[in-house]
Amino acid sequence: MYGNMPHCITGQPSLPPLPPQAGFIGSLSLLHTIHRVLLKLREYNPALVYVCDPVQGDNGQLYVSPDLPPAFRSELTPIATIMTPNQLEAELLTKRSIGSVQEALDACAQLHRLGPHTVVITSLDLEPDHVTVLASTTQPQAEGALSTFRILVPRVQAYVTGTGDLFTALLLGWLHKEPGHVQLAVEKALAGLQIILRDSVGTEADGQAPENWQRTKRTAEICRQRELQLVQHSEALIHPHVTYRAEAVP
Repeated sequence: MYGNMPHCITGQPSLPPLPPQAGFIGSLSLLHTIHRVLLKLREYNPALVYVCDPVQGDNGQLYVSPDLPPAFRSELTPIATIMTPNQLEAELLTKRSIGSVQEALDACAQLHRLGPHTVVITSLDLEPDHVTVLASTTQPQAEGALSTFRILVPRVQAYVTGTGDLFTALLLGWLHKEPGHVQLAVEKALAGLQIILRDSVGTEADGQAPENWQRTKRTAEICRQRELQLVQHSEALIHPHVTYRAEAVP
């Protein structure tokens, strides 16, 4: 759990520290502790923003203890301000399957009722050649900005770790810099992520990754070989070129 992204991303050293963000939580006791700490912080600052990346699994596979999803749902979701689940995690949090854009919207609406005012489902597997990112916020937005939208991103045929963590961190930084403009924040976060992902993997024109990026066995050596090149592409984080734009949900 952390709350102070380098100012090279926000670009404004004078801004106050970023709100707390929690990603992977490896045990139920740690989740309980984070819950208690956040409640204590809210005693001092009731308006404290908490960004929850509810890391539990992906591609239909749970990789945390089975006792964690219910605790995410009952303890962290009600106090979260912003949530960034992937498709599986959104399904676990809402106890509903998601197989369409409308079902994803329904899941966002349910999460809004449970707690967070802003939800970004970071990867929906609804189309063979694209990943769908869907966002919804109940907060007032800048004039002309969408409060509910999707972005279609070409699928990169590679097995990569850390993209969810990077996206949530970038989103938090851009939301901090562009308050009241979730659409722009998501577009810029995705732009930086896509550049780093493309250049780290070295994809071909058809989105196919080299063979060494296609293996799915998760080992320390494979993860080391597949490190995202953040330092080499820091300029893309600071000044991302937005290629994929948000569109209103049909």
